[in-house]
Amino acid sequence: MSTEDKATETAKRRWNRTAGFYDYMMAFMERVRLRKYRRLLWSRVESSRVLEIGVGTGQNFPYYPADAEITAVDFSEKMLERAKNRASRQEVEVDLRQMDVQNLEFEDNTFDTVAATLVFCSVPDPVRGIREVERVCKPGGKVILLENDFSSIPILGWFVKLANPLAVRMIGADFNRHPVDNVPKSGLAVERVTNLGRGLWKLIEARKKTPSS
Repeated sequence: MSTEDKATETAKRRWNRTAGFYDYMMAFMERVRLRKYRRLLWSRVESSRVLEIGVGTGQNFPYYPADAEITAVDFSEKMLERAKNRASRQEVEVDLRQMDVQNLEFEDNTFDTVAATLVFCSVPDPVRGIREVERVCKPGGKVILLENDFSSIPILGWFVKLANPLAVRMIGADFNRHPVDNVPKSGLAVERVTNLGRGLWKLIEARKKTPSS
């Protein structure tokens, strides 16, 4: 097994372990911030065929556009089990699949929009993952990412840097990444970055270049 595969398997084990208490862990933040940000992200979705990366336990289900055909993936089977249960309870129509964003099993140029919420802090190679997102998005299609960025507040950034090794080991999330810098490395063209919560979250809107661009 390669070093990259080992890192992915380790991350998957951590998220399988976290799945059972993830919703409880996020409950306060969902109430005070994230529900609003999730709604904003999904209001920016374009066209009808949509891919959600890192569906987790299905926290985004209430915000799915009613007229969209949505496929949602996650590499953690335990998180996906919870998403399937939630989809059944809430009667959400979504095609749920276990899949790693670093190796998406879709053809090139498949989706009109690709969306992800707080995902790329947990992907072992985020640039590789975003390149896969770029590959499966149609030319001219949209990519929308909501990501953490604690560097905007230096004191908080210092504390997060100090605590980050424990966060990575316990829940598999690396909060020291700079998502705005990673998106252009994939070949996507960043159109807009919206600072949310004093810049602690970034809503990144990008587009796949067309052959003529």
